[in-house]
Amino acid sequence: MKIQLAKDERDILKCKDVIKELRTHIDVDFVDLIMEMIDEGYQLAFIEEDGKAVSAIGFRYLQFLHNGKHFYIDDLSTLPAYRGKGYAGKLLDYVAQLAEGRGFDVITLDSGYQRHDAHRLYLNKGFIITSYHFSKKIMP
Repeated sequence: MKIQLAKDERDILKCKDVIKELRTHIDVDFVDLIMEMIDEGYQLAFIEEDGKAVSAIGFRYLQFLHNGKHFYIDDLSTLPAYRGKGYAGKLLDYVAQLAEGRGFDVITLDSGYQRHDAHRLYLNKGFIITSYHFSKKIMP
């Protein structure tokens, strides 16, 4: 199982279905959106089978006062037919290795409260629940 970083439009298109599985609300040009995010520091890694991405993880480097330099995982998704094969865990391990290689000692992510299977994976991989995440939609 090989983990690849999306480097060009072709790779990004391979990841579209797997990311849309998680981010169903995205209705803009997927490639343009990801390219813009890559310009902002986002990275997209994926595992491929049969010419398409079946599992993908999006992440970036951030620095905050409360936890210093860290990797933030934006997205982690696996196509339903490929779940249970350990792909998401391998992608989490990949990001952990990158973080360790850069001398970072924290990886963070947010997860929807209803995603119990994902939470089980995160806890099994050594993540702990450290806070609640709040958001406020700004309405004109």
